[in-house]
Amino acid sequence: MRVVIQRVKSASVMVDNNIAGSINQGLLLFIGITHNDNQAKIDWCINKIINMRIFSDSDDKLNLSIKDINGSILAISQFTLYADTVKGNRPSFITAAPPTIALPLYEYFIQQLQLSGITTETGIFGADMQVSLTNDGPVTIIMEK
Repeated sequence: MRVVIQRVKSASVMVDNNIAGSINQGLLLFIGITHNDNQAKIDWCINKIINMRIFSDSDDKLNLSIKDINGSILAISQFTLYADTVKGNRPSFITAAPPTIALPLYEYFIQQLQLSGITTETGIFGADMQVSLTNDGPVTIIMEK
């Protein structure tokens, strides 16, 4: 599992010219799932994400979590995080999980975020999405489990 975490002032995702999800301050997550991912890996990632101290406190130190600031999450599935660019000029995506594996795990990921009490918005799995964001910092972290 690969997750690109971006701290944002705001973010939204559009599908077919309609807003599918939108948040103010919080985290934009791009989620890539591979063949051997499972619910245990997702649980580990969720725990890390919701407790990661990447928001500034009153002393401007990265000391607060998404829970501490009562922020929101916009979670977007993105199989291209598993692009293999070693050979040729056209990326290979064979290490990305097929939809039959990825979709149930992505849905579980979203469900676990929601159960944690964090307001969670999403894109639409497999759709052509346009994502807009105002990066805060910028703070961008790549997490892999």
